Amino acid sequence: MPRWRLWADERWADERWADERGSTSLEFVTAGLLLLLPLVYLVLSVSSIQAGAFAVEGASRQAARVFVQADSAEEGRREAERAIDFALADYGVDARSVSVTIGCSPRPERCLTRLGTVTVTIEGSVPLPLLPPVLTGNFPLAIPLHASATQQVSRFWGTR
Repeated sequence: MPRWRLWADERWADERWADERGSTSLEFVTAGLLLLLPLVYLVLSVSSIQAGAFAVEGASRQAARVFVQADSAEEGRREAERAIDFALADYGVDARSVSVTIGCSPRPERCLTRLGTVTVTIEGSVPLPLLPPVLTGNFPLAIPLHASATQQVSRFWGTR
Protein backbone atom coordinates (compact mmCIF):
# COMPACT_ATOMS: atom_id res chain seq x y z
CA MET A 1 0.00 0.00 0.00
CA PRO A 2 1.45 3.39 -0.90
CA ARG A 3 2.51 5.63 1.94
CA TRP A 4 0.20 8.49 0.99
CA ARG A 5 -2.84 6.17 0.99
CA LEU A 6 -2.21 5.02 4.59
CA TRP A 7 -1.86 8.61 5.75
CA ALA A 8 -5.14 9.56 4.04
CA ASP A 9 -7.00 6.63 5.66
CA GLU A 10 -5.76 7.58 9.16
CA ARG A 11 -6.69 11.22 8.65
CA TRP A 12 -10.15 10.26 7.39
CA ALA A 13 -10.70 7.95 10.41
CA ASP A 14 -9.67 10.68 12.87
CA GLU A 15 -12.00 13.21 11.24
CA ARG A 16 -14.85 10.73 11.27
CA TRP A 17 -14.55 10.19 15.03
CA ALA A 18 -13.95 13.88 15.74
CA ASP A 19 -16.95 14.97 13.67
CA GLU A 20 -19.80 16.02 15.98
CA ARG A 21 -22.53 16.31 13.40
CA GLY A 22 -25.74 14.73 14.70
CA SER A 23 -24.76 14.85 18.37
CA THR A 24 -26.63 18.13 18.92
CA SER A 25 -29.99 16.44 18.73
CA LEU A 26 -28.91 13.79 21.22
CA GLU A 27 -27.60 16.45 23.61
CA PHE A 28 -30.80 18.47 23.21
CA VAL A 29 -33.03 15.49 23.97
CA THR A 30 -30.93 14.44 26.97
CA ALA A 31 -30.66 17.93 28.45
CA GLY A 32 -34.29 18.62 27.63
CA LEU A 33 -35.49 15.54 29.49
CA LEU A 34 -33.27 16.23 32.47
CA LEU A 35 -34.57 19.79 32.75
CA LEU A 36 -38.12 19.39 31.52
CA LEU A 37 -39.29 16.42 33.60
CA PRO A 38 -38.71 18.11 36.99
CA LEU A 39 -40.30 21.28 35.67
CA VAL A 40 -43.40 19.40 34.50
CA TYR A 41 -43.66 17.65 37.88
CA LEU A 42 -43.32 21.00 39.65
CA VAL A 43 -46.14 22.47 37.56
CA LEU A 44 -48.35 19.42 38.26
CA SER A 45 -47.64 19.62 42.00
CA VAL A 46 -48.27 23.34 42.30
CA SER A 47 -51.46 23.05 40.24
CA SER A 48 -52.75 20.25 42.44
CA ILE A 49 -51.97 22.14 45.64
CA GLN A 50 -53.51 25.35 44.30
CA ALA A 51 -56.69 23.54 43.27
CA GLY A 52 -56.97 22.04 46.75
CA ALA A 53 -56.41 25.44 48.36
CA PHE A 54 -59.09 27.02 46.18
CA ALA A 55 -61.43 24.16 47.00
CA VAL A 56 -61.20 24.36 50.80
CA GLU A 57 -61.23 28.17 50.83
CA GLY A 58 -64.24 28.42 48.55
CA ALA A 59 -66.08 25.66 50.37
CA SER A 60 -65.60 27.24 53.79
CA ARG A 61 -66.64 30.68 52.55
CA GLN A 62 -69.77 29.43 50.78
CA ALA A 63 -70.74 27.17 53.68
CA ALA A 64 -70.55 30.08 56.12
CA ARG A 65 -72.66 32.23 53.79
CA VAL A 66 -75.45 29.69 53.37
CA PHE A 67 -75.41 28.82 57.08
CA VAL A 68 -76.14 32.38 58.23
CA GLN A 69 -78.98 32.70 55.68
CA ALA A 70 -80.79 29.56 56.86
CA ASP A 71 -83.99 29.61 58.87
CA SER A 72 -82.73 27.16 61.50
CA ALA A 73 -79.43 25.68 62.65
CA GLU A 74 -80.35 22.21 61.33
CA GLU A 75 -81.22 23.62 57.92
CA GLY A 76 -78.02 25.66 58.03
CA ARG A 77 -75.93 22.55 58.66
CA ARG A 78 -77.63 20.70 55.78
CA GLU A 79 -77.15 23.62 53.41
CA ALA A 80 -73.54 24.06 54.52
CA GLU A 81 -72.82 20.38 53.86
CA ARG A 82 -74.35 20.67 50.39
CA ALA A 83 -72.31 23.82 49.67
CA ILE A 84 -69.11 22.10 50.84
CA ASP A 85 -69.77 19.01 48.73
CA PHE A 86 -70.53 21.14 45.69
CA ALA A 87 -67.47 23.40 46.07
CA LEU A 88 -65.08 20.51 46.67
CA ALA A 89 -66.48 18.57 43.71
CA ASP A 90 -65.80 21.55 41.45
CA TYR A 91 -62.09 21.13 42.12
CA GLY A 92 -62.04 17.34 42.17
CA VAL A 93 -61.46 17.02 45.92
CA ASP A 94 -63.19 14.14 47.68
CA ALA A 95 -65.51 15.50 50.37
CA ARG A 96 -64.76 12.48 52.59
CA SER A 97 -61.10 13.51 52.79
CA VAL A 98 -61.78 16.76 54.65
CA SER A 99 -62.96 17.53 58.15
CA VAL A 100 -65.46 20.31 58.76
CA THR A 101 -65.99 22.25 61.98
CA ILE A 102 -68.77 24.78 62.46
CA GLY A 103 -68.42 27.13 65.40
CA CYS A 104 -70.77 29.81 66.65
CA SER A 105 -70.27 32.81 68.86
CA PRO A 106 -71.16 34.47 71.17
CA ARG A 107 -73.47 31.59 72.17
CA PRO A 108 -72.17 28.22 70.88
CA GLU A 109 -75.39 26.40 71.81
CA ARG A 110 -77.44 28.75 69.57
CA CYS A 111 -75.80 29.36 66.22
CA LEU A 112 -78.28 31.71 64.63
CA THR A 113 -78.60 34.66 66.97
CA ARG A 114 -78.78 38.23 65.75
CA LEU A 115 -75.34 39.71 65.10
CA GLY A 116 -73.74 36.41 66.09
CA THR A 117 -70.98 34.93 63.97
CA VAL A 118 -70.65 31.53 62.35
CA THR A 119 -67.19 30.19 61.58
CA VAL A 120 -66.71 27.26 59.21
CA THR A 121 -63.29 25.60 59.28
CA ILE A 122 -62.23 22.97 56.75
CA GLU A 123 -59.06 20.92 57.03
CA GLY A 124 -57.83 18.43 54.50
CA SER A 125 -54.81 17.40 52.51
CA VAL A 126 -53.86 17.18 48.86
CA PRO A 127 -51.72 14.22 47.79
CA LEU A 128 -48.73 14.96 45.62
CA PRO A 129 -49.33 13.75 42.07
CA LEU A 130 -47.81 10.58 40.63
CA LEU A 131 -46.61 9.21 43.97
CA PRO A 132 -47.43 5.56 44.63
CA PRO A 133 -49.29 4.89 47.89
CA VAL A 134 -46.67 2.36 49.02
CA LEU A 135 -43.99 5.06 49.15
CA THR A 136 -43.12 5.97 52.73
CA GLY A 137 -40.42 8.05 54.31
CA ASN A 138 -39.63 11.12 56.36
CA PHE A 139 -41.11 13.43 53.77
CA PRO A 140 -44.69 14.55 53.16
CA LEU A 141 -46.76 12.59 50.66
CA ALA A 142 -49.62 15.07 51.01
CA ILE A 143 -49.80 18.77 51.65
CA PRO A 144 -52.11 19.78 54.54
CA LEU A 145 -54.63 22.53 53.82
CA HIS A 146 -56.65 24.66 56.22
CA ALA A 147 -59.31 27.26 55.49
CA SER A 148 -61.64 29.18 57.74
CA ALA A 149 -64.44 31.63 56.97
CA THR A 150 -66.56 33.70 59.32
CA GLN A 151 -69.90 35.33 58.51
CA GLN A 152 -72.12 37.47 60.68
CA VAL A 153 -75.78 36.65 61.16
CA SER A 154 -78.01 39.49 60.02
CA ARG A 155 -79.41 41.85 62.64
CA PHE A 156 -82.79 41.19 61.03
CA TRP A 157 -82.58 37.39 61.31
CA GLY A 158 -85.79 35.80 62.55
CA THR A 159 -88.05 38.74 61.74
CA ARG A 160 -89.58 37.11 58.67
